[in-house]
Amino acid sequence: MDRLKDKVAIVFGAGPNIGGTIAHFLAREGARVCVMDISEAATNETITYLQERGLECFGVVGNARDYDEVGKAVAATIEKYGRLDAAVNMAGRVHWSHVLDMKLDDWNDSVASFATAGLITTQHCARAMIKNGNGGSIIHILSTAAHFGETDGTAYCAAKAALLSFARSSALDLAHLGIRVNTVTPCSMEHQLWSTMRDEVFDPNWQKPDRIGFYSRQEYLDQMPLRRFPKAADLAWATVFLASDESSCMSGADIAVDGGLRHKYPTWTPGNHFPLDIRDYVRNTQLTKYGDPQGPLTDSLGEPV
Repeated sequence: MDRLKDKVAIVFGAGPNIGGTIAHFLAREGARVCVMDISEAATNETITYLQERGLECFGVVGNARDYDEVGKAVAATIEKYGRLDAAVNMAGRVHWSHVLDMKLDDWNDSVASFATAGLITTQHCARAMIKNGNGGSIIHILSTAAHFGETDGTAYCAAKAALLSFARSSALDLAHLGIRVNTVTPCSMEHQLWSTMRDEVFDPNWQKPDRIGFYSRQEYLDQMPLRRFPKAADLAWATVFLASDESSCMSGADIAVDGGLRHKYPTWTPGNHFPLDIRDYVRNTQLTKYGDPQGPLTDSLGEPV
């Protein structure tokens, strides 16, 4: 506790999964936190959750790709808390499409919601940190898509890779001002196993679609050296570290929070040597919200999966 005592942080994209968990952990470690999300419901839910636990925070509804709205959120943070020490950019919208079918509007939306939002949040937060005169830490949340190509992921991969290179370059621009810029890279998260994927866990008669690039939960799990998926709390702890003085000599770095996935030899499949059935994995998984346990995963009838 108190790793971020006397610090002020702002989180862009603060819904109840990753962004909200990051905000929760920052506040739990002593930071006063502003959360901004494009969804008023998500903003209010996160604020309520934190305040009910006696944590200091407030919220602003806004779009991280809108220059004026980000400026207002930063200004409100300075007005309320008098300074800004850490900023976390979790904002972005995902569009999946085969490259030949990619719509230009979806492409532009992806680039704007990741790379452009990265620029806007960094500019406003860095300027506020410069006025403080105490430096600061800016953290962008990436994806393995920033480092690899993915089928149907041209827009997402391009936008996340742009954000990665932007973070590295801005780290150099801001270094002499004492402002550090780093990134955190997760792979598919544990909560996505039941929120965005549908396959053999929920449907025993499921058949793999005849589509290039499709993979099941089991196939993904089989690639994970640590034999588990990252939780939102795993990303939050990495973010706390980068926001704290513990990482004061780190800038331009990327922390992989992916169970070893990015650094394994490509042709090695851990699941062939250390088998783990995805059904057993899910049965032993606890649902979490804001990093706190919520109980076992259940089906539509309330029975354990």
